[in-house]
Amino acid sequence: MTDSVLTDEQRNQIAPILGKTPSGVFILTATDGEGNETGMLASWVQQAAFEPPIISVAVNTKRYINEWLQRTQIAAVSLVGKSNSGTFFKQFGKGFDPGVPAFERIEITRGTTGVPLLADAFGSLEGKITHHCEAGDHTIFFLQIENAVTGSAFDADEPYVHIRKNGFSY
Repeated sequence: MTDSVLTDEQRNQIAPILGKTPSGVFILTATDGEGNETGMLASWVQQAAFEPPIISVAVNTKRYINEWLQRTQIAAVSLVGKSNSGTFFKQFGKGFDPGVPAFERIEITRGTTGVPLLADAFGSLEGKITHHCEAGDHTIFFLQIENAVTGSAFDADEPYVHIRKNGFSY
């Protein structure tokens, strides 16, 4: 079912319930393979498999990071904790144009893929993208986890959970 087949009545019934579907808050980080790197706020991240460990990450098709992920096939997600959610929302909430530094004033580390990991996050997962598929206005990437790093907030914090007011917008 696509947005165009829903009546206004259906949208009004679906929006508040869909919006209350809880999700974590993550910072998806990637490189373009040519020395540029970026990060974006992502809330549609979910574990998709145990063996091998795979997570799914949904990215709006309008974002240039889609092309980067398809080309380089590597990425990381850093889990945002409650205590630093304000910092990360402020830094990554609006996204970045290509070429704009994404990690100013944010401490990063590097794991096995070389993609930036946020040092002050709850923790980070990184790996290789095994495949992707289109899902309406988003692309779902499947990231096979090859490395996990606890962040400085891991022992003293808990993951931030996000609830939206409307299931049809961020």
